[in-house]
Amino acid sequence: MRFSDIKENENLVKALVGMVDSGRIPHAILFHENDGGGGVPLALAFLQYLYCKNRADGDSCGECPECNKIRKLIHPDVRFIFPVAGKDLASKYVEEWRELVTRDPWFRESDLDAALGIEGKQGIISVAESRGIIDSLLLSAVQGGWRSVLIYLPEKMNQQAANALLKILEEPSESTIFLLITHSPESVMKTIYSRCLLVRVIPLSEEEELRVHPEKSPDYEAFCDIFHDLVVAIEERNLSALIEIGETMAALPSREKQKNFCRFAGEALRRIFLLQQGLGDLARIPEEEKLFYSESAAKLPKKFPRVAISHFDRAAKLVSANVNQKILFSDLTNRLFII
Repeated sequence: MRFSDIKENENLVKALVGMVDSGRIPHAILFHENDGGGGVPLALAFLQYLYCKNRADGDSCGECPECNKIRKLIHPDVRFIFPVAGKDLASKYVEEWRELVTRDPWFRESDLDAALGIEGKQGIISVAESRGIIDSLLLSAVQGGWRSVLIYLPEKMNQQAANALLKILEEPSESTIFLLITHSPESVMKTIYSRCLLVRVIPLSEEEELRVHPEKSPDYEAFCDIFHDLVVAIEERNLSALIEIGETMAALPSREKQKNFCRFAGEALRRIFLLQQGLGDLARIPEEEKLFYSESAAKLPKKFPRVAISHFDRAAKLVSANVNQKILFSDLTNRLFII
């Protein structure tokens, strides 16, 4: 993956190039992406630039042995960590990870679950995974340069896993870098979050979204309708309508779709938050949706998006925990009503 393969986030690309060129490389970078929004390609392009022996004009050469190893995800000094089911370690699924990332670097979280065969299960990053990272970093780099750890979805770490990783993340050995990719930075353990440089991966434009995700989600319009009805009910303080919307969410045909709707609502609320903060250019709102979002940003209390996001994140986690859906979404709409 070269920076030239990434068509957007020009300012972030310039910043990443500048880090390497100046030698001022943070020990840990936390990329905040929308699900499938380009954090993984950016992290891989950064690694390829970091390791490339012939980089020039702000990009890796794409042809040297180092570039080939990064592109094929087989560099011996780069370790990939991602959530898996039960007590398994990511190393068990490394071939599935390589196949998915090679085929579609802009993959979504649900695509990873499908590739690993863990749909419907709770993916986690365990304390054993953290200890494995520590053990691997006690060894010298195989090729004598940088040692890198890419962690996809650090919010899937439990407290034990985060605590185990904390020391080495806080005081890594020389020429060691952590790249973390999150969809929900507010859910990352504070001890981890506070030790990283946070960078926002700007959401894909409609054109770029269609380029990297040509199979636009068939649920998109249905999710838009539910979210629009939800916001209108909140604005009008219509509790009975909210109760009906909660039943609609509970009636979505699978737990995966319920989680996807919670993620969709979280991203929509982030757009409203950005508008309220005067950062509409970063929200990348589709043209046909601009009126709805601008009116919602004007009518909703400024605290609403931030608090509501936390409620939807909580609901997504509880869906995975196999709780009663009707009770869960009834509770969610009640929490939204009283914000």
